[in-house]
Amino acid sequence: MKQITSIQNPFIKSLVLLQEKAKNRKQTGTFLIEGVREISLAIKGNYEIETILFCPDICSETEAKKLAPKTDFIEINTAVYQKLSYRETTEGILAIAKSKSLQLSDLQLSENPLILVAEAPEKPGNIGALLRTADAANLDAVIIANPKSDLYNPNIVRSSVGCLFTNQIASASTSEIIAFLKEKNINFYCATLQNSTSYHTQDYTKPTALVVGTEATGLTQEWRDAATQNIIIPMQGEIDSMNVSVAAAILIFEAKRQRGF
Repeated sequence: MKQITSIQNPFIKSLVLLQEKAKNRKQTGTFLIEGVREISLAIKGNYEIETILFCPDICSETEAKKLAPKTDFIEINTAVYQKLSYRETTEGILAIAKSKSLQLSDLQLSENPLILVAEAPEKPGNIGALLRTADAANLDAVIIANPKSDLYNPNIVRSSVGCLFTNQIASASTSEIIAFLKEKNINFYCATLQNSTSYHTQDYTKPTALVVGTEATGLTQEWRDAATQNIIIPMQGEIDSMNVSVAAAILIFEAKRQRGF
């Protein structure tokens, strides 16, 4: 088995760039996954694992090979592992995985889909939380409109606790997504302050997409004009907005309640 013990190794340097630079992830079509649960979920989600790196001081060879017996393995020392790892609580194992296509045409939807659309989310923590909520509700898909962040950013992988791999995900422009939803006869309800009605008055039992925007600027006019209905979560305090992942969760689970969970 190959062993690497130097952080100056060219291959290790390339993996550091993979962690730090979206450009490198896009050029190679690969990204790094850290942790046993995350790697397991990626394999379950049919992500192709190219190589697994493990630090025997933390994770044994036997434990590593349980995850993906037919994958190439590289043994690394603690110094190399600490150079590559992103988390403070470590498990001693990383995987190099191939990224998936994020095309709308790749989505496989049920006859009565429930979809979350998020327009231009920027913070990895918010994207991770949205993906966790989508997984909890077993949504058909999460679609990112006008993405500001690379979805294979290590902070998104980490904050989603592996739910990046358990959801069907696509990304496209707002115009493309609106056209896709209309073509599929999916009603879409846009969470916005303008010209809105209370979210709980709408019927989400038919093919539905729930659309949320950023906390700072909300949804663009294009979404608000095209919506089946603009909706709002009644606010009873002093502020007029809440965290996007919290708002999405409220809307999603109202739809799940109407559908009998």
